Amino acid sequence: MPTEVSVPATRKPSVWRSFTEPSAWTMCLLGFSSGLPFLLVSVTLSLWLKENGIALKSVTMIASAGMSYALKFLWAPLLDHWRLPLFTRLGLRRGWLLFAQIGVLCGLLLMASLTPQELKPFVLATLLVAFMGATQDIAIDAYRIEIAPPSAQGALVATYALGYRLGLLLSGAVALILADHIAWSWIYVAMAAAMVVPIVTTLLMREPVVIRSTPPSWRMAMRESVIDPFADFFRRYGWPIAGLTLLFILLFKLPEQSIGTIFNPFMRDMGFSKTEIGAVTKIYGVWIGITGAFVGGAAVARWGAWRTLGVAIVLGACSNLLYLMLLQQRGSLAILTLAISGQNFAEGLLGPPTVAFLSLLVNRQHTATQYALLSSLVNLPGKVLGFFAGGLVAVMGYGGYFAITVISMLPAMLLFVALWPRFGRDRPDTEAASDN
Repeated sequence: MPTEVSVPATRKPSVWRSFTEPSAWTMCLLGFSSGLPFLLVSVTLSLWLKENGIALKSVTMIASAGMSYALKFLWAPLLDHWRLPLFTRLGLRRGWLLFAQIGVLCGLLLMASLTPQELKPFVLATLLVAFMGATQDIAIDAYRIEIAPPSAQGALVATYALGYRLGLLLSGAVALILADHIAWSWIYVAMAAAMVVPIVTTLLMREPVVIRSTPPSWRMAMRESVIDPFADFFRRYGWPIAGLTLLFILLFKLPEQSIGTIFNPFMRDMGFSKTEIGAVTKIYGVWIGITGAFVGGAAVARWGAWRTLGVAIVLGACSNLLYLMLLQQRGSLAILTLAISGQNFAEGLLGPPTVAFLSLLVNRQHTATQYALLSSLVNLPGKVLGFFAGGLVAVMGYGGYFAITVISMLPAMLLFVALWPRFGRDRPDTEAASDN
């Protein structure tokens, strides 16, 4: 697998070439590996626990093991600066990735063998799967950034999104269907067996070629792994640009994130059944989102991350207006399908330029740490907003709330304009030569 995807500076980037590189489809298999364990320690797990008579309070606490994914930046420095003793021959990235994948596989087998009847050890096995799943995500993000320049990140993210969605379908929809016919423990055994495919992928793919400095002492190692990744960002961009960039990162996904916590209550208030919501949003909507991701990936390959990001932010915010139509025609499946089509396509479109832009910001000496931190900042406002969304709807109604979510893109777009002189010049043909 090539370690770099580039195009001649005198020609427009080839979208077809970006998607047909072996690295793009390697990312599809790694995306599957990333998506598979996520629901198995959250939504799918909660149903298994409930069917075993576990109290609802305990169910929600145990199924919150997925919070490890939000805190992964805490141990990301280890993946940048410490080689695992038994995995050194594979290299830094592949060594950590294989270690995490084996950890997920073993954790799932432990969950299958213990079952919720042995609750305390079962919870520990669940935490192991969540921790290893989050560690796997850190390694995959770092690997993706290091195998290709920012101009190729759009295609890598699109194929990764395809694999990730397939992993979610297997551990979500397929697992629930199987649960009507076989025991939950056997389902988790089957999910563990599915991890063999990405493990083989990790063994066959190549380690990225990145030259890293070796600290002369333990004290210097701690400084380089914990302090430098954060100080480096401000050192490279300067305090004014770095500050504005971080504020932009915190704000630009607010319109998308503002829908998540109130979506299901809104759907029920609009008169849709759970079957209708599931069919349109979880089956049809998933494939519309994947389509949007491929369009976003192609746009990044052709026009670069920054330009595509600006368009995607505006389209994503405006797609929220489609839900206003449901207030006028409650229970209309046609309008629901239209609204889901617009929102999911816009969300899919926003994914590749977001990841490509964040990838552009990181220094490859601290890839795992800086990307884990930046990606956590992107999702932080949505977590906070979830606490207040219901109260805002109670005060201003659904119509007012959706209007506010659209208006919330304005601060981000003002920052986008302010940052244009710094990032607007980045083009696919020049990004290939850049080295962060």
